[in-house]
Amino acid sequence: MGTLVVTTFISLDGVAEAPGGGDFKYAEWSFAFDRGEDGERFKHDEALGAEALLIGRTTYEGFAAAWPDYEGELADKYNSMPKYVVSTTLTDPAWNNTRVLSGDVVAEVTKLKNEVTGEIQVPGSIRLVQALLAADLVDEIHLMTFPVILGTGRRLFAETPEKTKWHLTQSKTFGEGIPVTVYQRDLS
Repeated sequence: MGTLVVTTFISLDGVAEAPGGGDFKYAEWSFAFDRGEDGERFKHDEALGAEALLIGRTTYEGFAAAWPDYEGELADKYNSMPKYVVSTTLTDPAWNNTRVLSGDVVAEVTKLKNEVTGEIQVPGSIRLVQALLAADLVDEIHLMTFPVILGTGRRLFAETPEKTKWHLTQSKTFGEGIPVTVYQRDLS
């Protein structure tokens, strides 16, 4: 069974919108901070640990526009690994090894977790993450928190139907005071 891992950049006030670019007042806000060599290595190793990507359409479009043009170990991983994009509008994905999940998100992701062995990583994809958290399908959350309050923008966490409990399994600070916290779903 697959493990669903949400990994995202987030501001102090919970904004996760457009940390690397996009149509947003503060697009690329995460680039204003130096994650340091260890922070870069953490994100690199984290990505290499994934067996598959699960992403929303907007994140997919950004990744698909960029990664095929890159070279190196991480680009090779992203370009060859299985990718699942949740979308009701995308029908013919051009990025190699991509499958569109267009049905009920909860049913599709539950099925995917049963099909994939290893880590299914969900980078960014705010609406998708909110739906997955509401359905209690997320097994682990990786947050790289940047020391900025943006004051506006889409936030990662929304209301959920139930309270869930999480266990902190890792906490490190990189670069210019950027903590990475890793939480696992506590099923006790």
